[in-house]
Amino acid sequence: MRKKSGKICSIAGTMLIILVIVLCSLLVLPGIFGYHMYHVLSGSMEPKMTVGSLIYVQEGAPEDVEEEDVIAFYSSLEDTGIITHRVVENNIVSGTFKTKGDANEKEDPMPVSYDNYIGEVIFTIPWLGKALTCMTSLYGKIAAACVVLLGAVLNVVGGRLREKGDL
Repeated sequence: MRKKSGKICSIAGTMLIILVIVLCSLLVLPGIFGYHMYHVLSGSMEPKMTVGSLIYVQEGAPEDVEEEDVIAFYSSLEDTGIITHRVVENNIVSGTFKTKGDANEKEDPMPVSYDNYIGEVIFTIPWLGKALTCMTSLYGKIAAACVVLLGAVLNVVGGRLREKGDL
């Protein structure tokens, strides 16, 4: 019985550690390859991008952006932050984009300057954005460290229970 309990503890501990490693990899690895990560806060791009989705944005030349590409850009309004919308028109001469959210009836009222362009949305993972954003906060880092510590403790306890089961 102890041997079985020890094995369960070890497996649970290992799974917790692997979970944290995978989540941290989703945060760190894309940045190494030049991707920015954001999470979707509004429903303006639904159903393609649901609220809470994690998006990966790759930098590139704004002149290369084509109609129908989805881009991320800094809002010209101070309080709005970063917006992700579809390109309706790329006006290379004026250095601006006309954009529109998929769920919006009308195009955005203000053209987006090339200066505000961040990059093109390359990949989306639904619902994961909020969780990973939480992990980057102080409390999220503390929680991740606690989960790793719990995983290590479960591995130690599992090892000891298996040793006692052999007696």
